Amino acid sequence: MKKLVLFLGLLVMSQANAAPRDPYKFFFNETWGDYKEELANAKVQGKKGILIFFEMDECPFCHYMKKNVLNQPKVQEYFRQHFLNFSVDIEGDVEMVNLKGKTTRQKDFAFKEFRVRATPVIMIIGLDGKPIHRHTGKTSGVGEFMLMGEYVVDGHYKKTSFTRYKRQQKKR
Repeated sequence: MKKLVLFLGLLVMSQANAAPRDPYKFFFNETWGDYKEELANAKVQGKKGILIFFEMDECPFCHYMKKNVLNQPKVQEYFRQHFLNFSVDIEGDVEMVNLKGKTTRQKDFAFKEFRVRATPVIMIIGLDGKPIHRHTGKTSGVGEFMLMGEYVVDGHYKKTSFTRYKRQQKKR
């Protein structure tokens, strides 16, 4: 019995201290840049929507998120389970298809359609193509990012703001 308890304890500790993994491989999904099609894919796969991480190369807060949050296995597994996750370069000239099926460039998609002026912006889009939640800047860490996912997945966004939801969770 002691060996079983020890084994389970070590297993839990190894899960909690799992080695960071490349967010481009394990957090972000591959895409051809057709976000209308990705919404349809998310619906077919039973996801809650899509997450778009608006970033740019020189952004220290984007690098923080990728190095400290998006590289964590529990974050990757949770968000991959509930969302399709994509990265968009707010300075990018790459052509893509927006949520309405219109061809545009990444920078126009970010600036003209979502008014992204600072990075990172984490935008969660519902299956109807409408924004559910927007977070500008880095999160305080894994805990806040996971709370953001739960806020959307569990439908709390329908009843309260994310700020209020976070305060309620701290009291528990």
